[in-house]
Amino acid sequence: MYDINLNISHFPLQLDTDIRDITVGGLLREVAASNPDAVAMVDVLDNGDCSQSWSYAEVLARSERLAKALATRFETGERVVVWASNIPEWIFMEYACGLAGLVLVTANPSFQAAELKYVLEQSGAVGLFMVSEFRGNPMADIAQEATRENSNLREVVDLEDRDTLYATSERLVKLTDVQPDDAAQIQYTSGTTGFPKGAVLSHKNLVNNARFFCTRKKVGPHSVWANFMPLFHTAGCATGALGCLQAACKMLLIKRFDADIFAQLIEEEGVTTCFAVPTMLFNLLESLDNTPRDMSSLEVITTGGAPVPPDLVRRVRVRLGCHLLSAFGQTEHSPMICLNPVEATLEQIVETAGQPLPQTEVSIRSPEDNRVLTIGEVGEICARSYAVMIGYNDNPEATSAAIDGEGWLHTGDLGTMDAQGFVRVTGRVKDMIIRGGENHFPAEIEAVLVTHRHVAQVAVVGLPDEEWGEVIAAFILSDQPLDVADLRTHCRTHLSAQKTPSVWVHVPDFPLTGSGKVQKFAIREKFLAGSYGEVLQ
Repeated sequence: MYDINLNISHFPLQLDTDIRDITVGGLLREVAASNPDAVAMVDVLDNGDCSQSWSYAEVLARSERLAKALATRFETGERVVVWASNIPEWIFMEYACGLAGLVLVTANPSFQAAELKYVLEQSGAVGLFMVSEFRGNPMADIAQEATRENSNLREVVDLEDRDTLYATSERLVKLTDVQPDDAAQIQYTSGTTGFPKGAVLSHKNLVNNARFFCTRKKVGPHSVWANFMPLFHTAGCATGALGCLQAACKMLLIKRFDADIFAQLIEEEGVTTCFAVPTMLFNLLESLDNTPRDMSSLEVITTGGAPVPPDLVRRVRVRLGCHLLSAFGQTEHSPMICLNPVEATLEQIVETAGQPLPQTEVSIRSPEDNRVLTIGEVGEICARSYAVMIGYNDNPEATSAAIDGEGWLHTGDLGTMDAQGFVRVTGRVKDMIIRGGENHFPAEIEAVLVTHRHVAQVAVVGLPDEEWGEVIAAFILSDQPLDVADLRTHCRTHLSAQKTPSVWVHVPDFPLTGSGKVQKFAIREKFLAGSYGEVLQ
């Protein structure tokens, strides 16, 4: 934790740790040389059984073999889409692309034809590497439809077809000299407020961000990291996979999150760390209530993507006996910007996303005139660092809107900063609800409602209104009957009257992005279409 005392909302660059000029492939070779026999990856089956495992030397050997095969079929800098679930071949593709100088484009395996078509065409991909099915989604059929008119694609490869995957052309090549500033991945943003854009991330972006994240959460060679976050998202393939590589630790690669299986793995495999959204942790605690297990191996869990209820932090500390650290980031920053240190107080973990990581400046700025605000004043969270994306793929206008002339990434998230540099996220600029000319931040209201005993999850959204412009609506997940009067009283105990929702809706689920974030624009659209939830009176 940095000992700092600020008088404005600007956290200066901390130079206590150097930025490394290294590529994904260079890092893999380095770790494999120093830890050849250490277990790098374990393939966890759907039933929780640990299947095949690979040492770091074996991961390098297979990745280099695949890289050499790809290099005979593709040119340096070309884009290839990986459209698959959390399988070992995804990781081998990540490392092989890094070694061969190809740009890996991630795609959500739940995509339908229009979504896949968009990513393929927008990225300019020349190859599609996929699986044939995911959770009932007929990906092979979808791929046929999505690629039908794509003349740019040269290959569509089933990742489970080993012969085709590792095939070499007659062209003799040697692996290119990849540079740290070269593009490594194109990650499409989650799309919580609209259609996704492709953030182009460099090797230096990804490798160093993963390293600083791991250092802050004290992950090392002894660690066992359960990685169930989707690999198509930076939390899975960057923070997760590259974080494990940085730490030279064991990664349990898990295809999907299941609370019972996760609890089993903690007990049987000695899991020490993971990244999990709050909903997953609630499910884990419920599983342990039903089937108690030994959680003593756990050391630290990081979470983000949703408000962290105070009760969750306390329950994790008591029941799991480990640290729960909240984080803040976004795809355009590779992804992590802030993370609470293990020394943080309970209040800091609950109320904030922590201090910025090393080599990262953060400032809170006025959305109107871009001036740096005073301590505690709500404004847009901006970051400037080595980790800021190269830009949005083939979208200079969006890039200029996101990154200003001084190199500041405007995250679109609203927040405050205290004198110690701890950042509190209060909402999104585009989420802001303007009721009667007054600005309201949904996250502030959500943070109150999530403490109600009957509220499991809540999303606060602005709905159009002829009189007020917008009104505040609360969409609530709960397995309990909801009393509107009780909910209003709860809000009024903590919030002013104008911040109390006027529309209350009990919903069975939330539309989510592939990384588990609530899509508020989709909630609004579904409700206005008259097909979503029960309006409470």
